[in-house]
Amino acid sequence: MGTVVSFAVTPGQISSHTARRAIGAACAVLHQADATFSTWKPDSPVSRLRRGEVTVSDLPGEIGEVLGLCEKARAASGGWFDPWAMPGGVDPTGLVKGWAVEQSRTVLCQAGLDTAMINAGGDIAVLGTPAPGQGWRVGIRHPWRADAFAAIIEVTDAIATSGRYERGAHLFDPFTGRPAGRAASATVIGPSLAFADALATAVAVGGDDAFALVAELDHYACYLIRGDGSEIDTGNIRFADAITPSQPMRPSEA
Repeated sequence: MGTVVSFAVTPGQISSHTARRAIGAACAVLHQADATFSTWKPDSPVSRLRRGEVTVSDLPGEIGEVLGLCEKARAASGGWFDPWAMPGGVDPTGLVKGWAVEQSRTVLCQAGLDTAMINAGGDIAVLGTPAPGQGWRVGIRHPWRADAFAAIIEVTDAIATSGRYERGAHLFDPFTGRPAGRAASATVIGPSLAFADALATAVAVGGDDAFALVAELDHYACYLIRGDGSEIDTGNIRFADAITPSQPMRPSEA
């Protein structure tokens, strides 16, 4: 998936051996998702779909499931997230990484683990809490300072961040088909990492316009850093230690 995935697991009542096997099984789920959905591997089912060699009905059922979620995310984001508008054909990359991490979290849960965090390049799903009465704390990397956080957010389900500072100009405006990105960083928190992943991509591309649409969704929250360094959030985010984010350093000051 073009990134590194890390696991933080507390075995609890199960043995360390069982926990390691569960992590191995979760990794296998991620590798299978990469093999199925990669747009870089010419023989992957999604690559074949993009070339028009097959239809969705010819392919594994999870492809139809993911594309169905993509349709819902496209509607929820007002079209700012649109895999069908990507160059080269349908590309669910903006949602499928979050979906795959959710599948791997299910594997851990089914193995008996009740405390875990999975981090796939800033797309994070959690199980349980790291300590009684304490939520998971996730640092949002500063857009212009790799050694600093712009904010630290408490998470109980899932969080996804999208921006150009890690992978460069990989975002496209679905309305123009050209590389774009109105946000320096866009973070979405909610119950579904797949949806949070897609919505973070939408806000990174659409900026304030997409932010306004996400702000209207139930159970989701958003934190946006604009290109000029100013910030906005939907007001329903738990910033760690009750500290709201400070003004990030602007690009001209980096």
